[in-house]
Amino acid sequence: MTREEKSIAIENLTAQLASSNIVYLADISGLDAELTSNLRRACFKAGIKLEVVKNTLLAKAMEASDNDYGDLPATLTGNTSIFLADVANAPAKIMKEFRKKADKPLLKGAYINSEVYIGDNLLDSLSSLKSKEEVIGEIIGLLQSPAQRVVSALLNQFKNEEVA
Repeated sequence: MTREEKSIAIENLTAQLASSNIVYLADISGLDAELTSNLRRACFKAGIKLEVVKNTLLAKAMEASDNDYGDLPATLTGNTSIFLADVANAPAKIMKEFRKKADKPLLKGAYINSEVYIGDNLLDSLSSLKSKEEVIGEIIGLLQSPAQRVVSALLNQFKNEEVA
């Protein structure tokens, strides 16, 4: 890879990092071709971009980015795959699902909305995170519940008045 190709790759990675607030780093080495293909297919269906990257190029892209990745560049050893997503828990759920079939992918770390998480032991916690849409749905449900009771009580009152 020439210097020019490397600088283009770094620029592309920097742009990808800038466009996503959810970045997972994992090691998927050791997966056979069928499992790797299934992982890529599952990521595609979930709207997750999966890409195998060179550690040095990703480290330089993280350095060039406006985001603060903290200690995440220190995890860039061995094989590294980057998962870029719009939903915070989607990559973790897919990784957890694939861990039922194989011992990979191993979570190296994640950057989620300016927070840095490092270590494979956090996979369960990250997979149980609620998405923004789920949290908003729960809040709306909680807000609607008292209003529905009031409307229901008023309707019952009107029905009782009509009968009398």
